[in-house]
Amino acid sequence: MARQLKLALRAYGVGGPGQHSLWKDPRIPKNASIDIDWYIAQAKAAEHAKFDALFIVDSQFINATYPAHYLNRLEPLTLLSAVAVHTRHIGLVGTLSSTYNSPFNTARRFASLDQISRGRAGWNVVTSLDAGTSKNYGLDQHLDYATRYGRAREHVEVVRGLWDSYEDDAFPADVARDVFLDPAKLHALDHEGEHFRVAGPLNISRSPQGQPVIFQAGVSDDGRDLAAHVAEGIYAPGGTLADTQAYYADIKQRTAAVGRDPDHVLIFLGAQPVVAGTDAEAHRLSREIYDADNDFGRKLAAFGRGFGAYDFAQHDLDAPFPDVAALAERGGRTRAAEILRRAREQQLTLRETVLAFTDYTPSPFTGDPRTVADAIESWHAQRAFDGLNLGFRTHDDLARFVADVVPLLQARGLFRTEYESDTLRGNLGLPIPRNRHTTLVEAGAR
Repeated sequence: MARQLKLALRAYGVGGPGQHSLWKDPRIPKNASIDIDWYIAQAKAAEHAKFDALFIVDSQFINATYPAHYLNRLEPLTLLSAVAVHTRHIGLVGTLSSTYNSPFNTARRFASLDQISRGRAGWNVVTSLDAGTSKNYGLDQHLDYATRYGRAREHVEVVRGLWDSYEDDAFPADVARDVFLDPAKLHALDHEGEHFRVAGPLNISRSPQGQPVIFQAGVSDDGRDLAAHVAEGIYAPGGTLADTQAYYADIKQRTAAVGRDPDHVLIFLGAQPVVAGTDAEAHRLSREIYDADNDFGRKLAAFGRGFGAYDFAQHDLDAPFPDVAALAERGGRTRAAEILRRAREQQLTLRETVLAFTDYTPSPFTGDPRTVADAIESWHAQRAFDGLNLGFRTHDDLARFVADVVPLLQARGLFRTEYESDTLRGNLGLPIPRNRHTTLVEAGAR
């Protein structure tokens, strides 16, 4: 069977990063980010088009300069639980921080979503970019990079252990024998590690897909190593075709190096297609969107996020880029390091640095429907991604992509015409993880 394209939808309500003016669009409800009916409509449209998943991002720190969606948003698992009962096939992937949650609570919440959705849950593991989050949890400062990623890996290991608390046949519910639970099929975890001590067991059984699917976005070496060890889906950074191919190859190589099947790690590239009647019209629209969303004041405010929400407005815009290297270690270290490097090597001012990193670059998936479908097919064939994590400004833009581009992808045999499964794992082509205790018992019996 030909390698199949995967599609996910990320929903940003009234406008996420780089969409500062979206809330003004008359087609966007001003309460979209807290309107569950808006999310349900998005999920149903994506499910009608046979998308693999709905993806909900999250963060837990804001100030008044943050994008409109960040200022007033629903908590992801609560949101997805409501969406679950209005959909049947589409996967439901929520973001939750390994830095600011306990493994037992993480395991229970995602296992609950997995049961509510009958096997469609996914966890996007993040270590939290926003350094200010620490003060919302009673900590003086954000954990350093190495600690965050070490904690994240152990967090995932503990959660997966808790998800295996019950073997699949633990509940005979045999009235005649008066046996609801087979106690031999229930297992405590008794984990004691560097960051966590968790006894277990978890008080919820495995779903039809065994365990929720683990997603992660690894950019730095620490992030890529974490992805190689634990991720089944990866949200990849954008860039040129060469950039994305290099990232794809690196992740697949790292995955193989730790003994995992690279085909069981699916890389989703973030993309915001712009589709119109002609290529020229699409590029004109793309530029208009950029100009509307990118006033310099907003760009300057957003620039500080990777440096712990640092306020760059306090500096002279035409002076050399300030020395804020110390702030990067507890923020978005990889992007911050690149900003600092370019500013130093090219001797850029603060204004020039902001403009250099926010310059207009059209999506490679911009044009009429055939042009967009051609680009998606080409990048997919050249191993730039396994799937796309798609963002659309309005429901109309999603509807146009579904009506005009998806049928072209289906006609070329690149994308499904019907769901293969009722579970997220099944539709992604990922194996159901064997319960570790069942595996041990079977190995002992042999």
